[in-house]
Amino acid sequence: MLQFQVFLEVSPGLLGPPQNLLHIRAVGTNSTLHYVWSTLGPPAALLVATNTPHSVLKVNWSRLLSPELTGGLTVLPEDSIQFSSALVFTRLFEFDSTDAAAKPPGKPYPPYSLSNFSWNNITDSLDPATLSATLEGHPIDDPTGAFANGSLIFRVQAFSKSGRPDQPPRLLHTADTCQLEVALTGASPRGNHSLFALEVATLGRGPDCPSMQEQRSIDDEYAPAVFQLDQLLWGSLPSGFVQWRPVAFSQKQGGRESAMPCHASPPQRAYLLPQSPVVRGFFGPQNNFCAFNLTFGASTGPGYWDQYYLSWSMLLGVGTPPVDPLSPLVLGIMAVALGAPGLMLLAGGLFLLLGPKRYSEYQRIN
Repeated sequence: MLQFQVFLEVSPGLLGPPQNLLHIRAVGTNSTLHYVWSTLGPPAALLVATNTPHSVLKVNWSRLLSPELTGGLTVLPEDSIQFSSALVFTRLFEFDSTDAAAKPPGKPYPPYSLSNFSWNNITDSLDPATLSATLEGHPIDDPTGAFANGSLIFRVQAFSKSGRPDQPPRLLHTADTCQLEVALTGASPRGNHSLFALEVATLGRGPDCPSMQEQRSIDDEYAPAVFQLDQLLWGSLPSGFVQWRPVAFSQKQGGRESAMPCHASPPQRAYLLPQSPVVRGFFGPQNNFCAFNLTFGASTGPGYWDQYYLSWSMLLGVGTPPVDPLSPLVLGIMAVALGAPGLMLLAGGLFLLLGPKRYSEYQRIN
C-alpha cells in the first residue's frame, strides 16, 4: 500500500523572498512517485516515477538559483527513473466576452505572466494532517490595482488512501495521486463579463505533444450535470496523466447553480514560454514544450463576475488513471429499469403455471 510523506525544502541563509519548493513522495513496495511543486519562476510541478522505494530527491540550491540551472534538481539513482515530465502554469488570460466582433472567448486584455507574481511562504500553509499546502500569489507590478484585494491560489493536496473530496467536482483519487485546485478570488476584472483562462505548458515525449482525451459517462452523481472527464496523457504506460472534469465554479461551495464550463484547447508546440528553474534544473535545456489553454465560463450563465471567484481542480499521477465506477444511485436505477420487465415476465409465467384453473361450462352428454 502506498503511503505519502510530505517534505518541504527551503534554501537556508537566502536573502530576499522565500524560495518555495514542496516535495511530495509516494512510496510503494517497489516504486516511488516524486511530486515537486515550486514557485521559482512560474508555478510548476515536476513528476518523476522510479522503480525503487529508495529513490531520493537532491536539490543543489546554488545551481538552481544561478544562470547555470542544469543539475539543480536530480532524483537518484538516475537509472531507476521510469517516467518524468512537468507542468508549468505560465500565464493568466482575461477576455472581454461582450465584444461581439472578437472570436470566442472574446477580445483579450494584456495577460498576467505568472513568472512575475509574488508568492507567500509555503511553510506557513503546510498542513501535514491533510497533506496539503497553499501557494497564494499576486502580481509584483500591478499598476491598475486589479489584485489589490485579490489573489491567485494553488492548493496542492496528496492523499494517504483512495476516496473523493467533499466538494465538487469530487474527482476520484488514489494514494499515489496529487490534486491541484486553482482559485482566482477577489481580483477586479477589467470588463463587466470577463472570462479567464489559464495557460499550461508541459514537456512532450519525443516529437509529439501529449494527447487530450474525453471520456463520457451516464453518471453525474459526483459532479451534477457533468457527464464528461477530460484527460491529458503522455503516452504508453508507465506514463503520466492529468485528469479533470470540464467544469469550474463561481462560488466556494461549488454546485449546479455555480457550475460553468471549462474548455481545453488541444496541446500545441510552444517556444516562447517563461522558464521554470525547477524544470530546467531537472531536464536541462529543452525545446519540446507543448501548451494548452483552459478557459473558464461562457458569455452567459454563471461567471467570475457573480462573486469575483472561480475555482477548478485537476488530478496528477502516473500509471492507469482512476476510473469512475457507476454510483450506487445509477446502479439502483439500472437494476430497477432492467429488472422490472424480467420480474413481470416471471410473475406472469408463475401465474399461468400455478394459478387457479378455469374450467369450461360445457358438460359432455353421454
